[in-house]
Parts: sequence; structure tokens; C-alpha cells
Amino acid sequence: MKLSLVALLVAGVSAKTYFSEEFKTTKAWTEGVMEGKEMGAFELTAGEIGVDTGIKTSTDARFYSISAPLASEISNKGKDLIVSFTVRHDQVLDCGGAYIKLLAPGVDQAKFSGDDKYAIMFGPDMCGTSTRKTHVILTYNGKNLLTKKNVRMESDQLSHVYTLILKSDNTYEVQIDTVKAESGSLYDDWDFLLPKKIKDPKESKPKDWVDDAQIPDPADVKPAGYDDIPAKIPDAAAKIPEDWDVEEDGEWTAPQVDNPAYKGPWKAKMIANPAYKGVWVHPEIDNPDFKDDKEVHAVCNPCTHVGFELWQVKAGTIFDDIIISDSTSEVEDWVKAHYTAKKEGEAAKKAEKDAAKAAADKAASEAAAAAAEAAKKTEKADEAEDEEL
Repeated sequence: MKLSLVALLVAGVSAKTYFSEEFKTTKAWTEGVMEGKEMGAFELTAGEIGVDTGIKTSTDARFYSISAPLASEISNKGKDLIVSFTVRHDQVLDCGGAYIKLLAPGVDQAKFSGDDKYAIMFGPDMCGTSTRKTHVILTYNGKNLLTKKNVRMESDQLSHVYTLILKSDNTYEVQIDTVKAESGSLYDDWDFLLPKKIKDPKESKPKDWVDDAQIPDPADVKPAGYDDIPAKIPDAAAKIPEDWDVEEDGEWTAPQVDNPAYKGPWKAKMIANPAYKGVWVHPEIDNPDFKDDKEVHAVCNPCTHVGFELWQVKAGTIFDDIIISDSTSEVEDWVKAHYTAKKEGEAAKKAEKDAAKAAADKAASEAAAAAAEAAKKTEKADEAEDEEL
């Protein structure tokens, strides 16, 4: 029991939070300017129904860049790594990214752009119907690898918490609002490694290989007169209209209908091909370029900054409550402390706002109806006055 207790204490001490942000201020953050791009500014606000402040994209059709240094750099080899943050769209989202990046060393925060190297790009992205997903992009050996799975996203006007868990056993989990949205093996869902086997370049399918399982029966003969059967015939039930005038309308002909005796172009029946050899399978060999890696999860080597680098057609996305840690329990506690209250408060404010809008719409509709009725009465009075004159 003592050994178990010591192990638990050591584990608790070793847990590390690399970054946390509630956006009470933005003093730790630097907004960047991308060369040749029209930039938008982030504003510190709670937004339309928010219960606490976050940073919000403020201007439509702009690029956005903002970053902050981590409390300590991350090297996640042999460790779990958890990234979590909340996103809310005040606007009706049509096209815009809302993802976070963990950045490699050397980033110039004043010029932070899409050209800068990153280890992780994670979060929702939507553009019309072509893009609607939560990105999980991991960088390995200098290549940005997209997940093979299509992870869902949320696009309503309430806050949602997105959490990515990269595990030291090379598995992962994506959570949305604390509920698992996707999970699996890093090896299966990204192309970290080259295939262990490849097709033998020295082998090819023999030219005389027969892979047609069936062939037309050479003994089958097309019946005599088969091609003489027309596809259409005159409708026998049709009758010449009573008002048909041959001199004016020309000679009447019955409309054409499908011929029930027509069976389509003739084809010989199919039989098993006696020369069939089966499906040819290309022989495989060990891939000489394959290199195994037992630690593909270690994408931060290291990571030094966190940032948002985005394009938005309609601005209004608010980011808040970021935490980056190697402790699942610490992230869970953070999310419970922040997201639960946020969710309940926003739901109440949204209900209040919806009720106010419904009341305003009703009042406007009643006013319009009253104005229309008054206009009708005035019109009738004017008509009556004209008749008297």
C-alpha cells in the first residue's frame, strides 16, 4: 500500500499544465500582421450572450493572427498531451476557421501566419457545404498530416468545448462538450509511417492472364427475325379526334407506345469462362524504406507558443478557456469549472434574448396589421367622400 501511495503522489507532482487562459486580459498575447493580408483585430468581450470575456474576431472578411508563449515549452515524448478550449459563434457561421495551433520554436509573433511551423492544428472549420469538420492535423517529420476521419463540429451560437487527447500509447481521443466524438490509433487514422509492405516492382500481371469470370455463350444464336421487332408500335387504343380536319391538320397517325414484344438489343447468355484463372493478386515484398516509430504521439519536439491564425468571412467567433496539460484529470477539472457555468449562463441569456425577439416580432406584426387596417378605413372613407361629390 505504501508503494502505491508513493506512486500516486509522484504522479500528482509530475502532472504539468503548460498553459491556461481565461482571457480576463490579453496582456500575454501578441497580434500579428501577415504580409499582404487585410488583418482584423481581436476584441476582448463576452459577446451577445456570454457570461465571461473571451477574444472575438471583429471584422468580416479578414485574416486574424494572435499568439502567446507557453508557460513552459512542451516535449510530449512518453507523455499524454491534452489541448482544450471553448468556441462560440455570435454570428451565423458560413465560412471561417476556429482552430488553435501549438507552434514550433522560432515563430515571430509579430508576423505569425499560416507559413509558420506548427505541431498541432485542432478545432472546428466550416465553409459552406464543402468543409464542415473539426480539424486534427499533426505534424510529423516536417509534414502536416490530416486525420483520415471526418470529425464533426458544432456551428450554433452557444459555447462548445473542444478537447484533443494525444496519449503516450499512440492512441487519441477527440471530445466535444466532454463527450467522445472520435478516437482510435494514431497509426490507423494518420499516415505517420510508410507501409510495411509494397507491391513487388519486379512483378506484373502476365499478358495471358484471364480475369473474365464469364463470357458470352458461343453456342447461343440470335433468333431469326429478332431485329425486326420494333421498340415502338402505334397505340391500338388511340382514336382519331372528332374535330380532326385532314385538310388542315394532315393525315392522322396514332401515337407510338412501347412494344411489349420488344426485348432490347440481343445479347448472348453468359456462361462460366473455362479459361478463367481468378483475380490476379500483385505479390508484395517488405518495404525497404519503412522505418518503425514507437512514439509518433510525440509531435511537440518542442512546442513553445499557442496561437490562432484564421480567415473568416463573417466575424464574431469568440475563443476562451484554453488549457494545455499532460494531466487528463486537471483538464477535466478545468472544463467542469469553466464550461458548465458558461453553458448554463448562456442558455439562460439565449432564452431571454429569444423571448425578447419573439415579443418584438409580435409587436411589430401587430403594429403592421393595425396600420394596414387603418389604411383600409382611410381608403374606404375617401371612396365614400368621392361618391358624395
